[in-house]
Amino acid sequence: MAETKLTNEKMKTFDGGEKVGTFKAAAKLAEFGERQNEANEALALNINSLIKRVCALEDKQLETDEIMRKIATELSAFKKELDRIRLTEKLNSGAIERLSNAVRLAEGGKNE
Repeated sequence: MAETKLTNEKMKTFDGGEKVGTFKAAAKLAEFGERQNEANEALALNINSLIKRVCALEDKQLETDEIMRKIATELSAFKKELDRIRLTEKLNSGAIERLSNAVRLAEGGKNE
């Protein structure tokens, strides 16, 4: 999370409503500079925090992508195995039916 919460008040570095005389100009300029430095520091902290968070999200996205690829591979293998089992079941059912018919015929053609 951001180190410092930025608000409009914290980011305000200049108050233009006040008239500044020649003798106070240097002091006001120094005050403005100090406020600007504080605002820049707060922005830098927030930007660095955001960069860290974006990098963490990118890393998490890469991990998620890799997991999704593995899941897709496993799902594809599972589908192939399921199709193989279904085909085997159909072939076995047909073979059982043929054997049952052969046994019936061998027993003299009795129908049950």
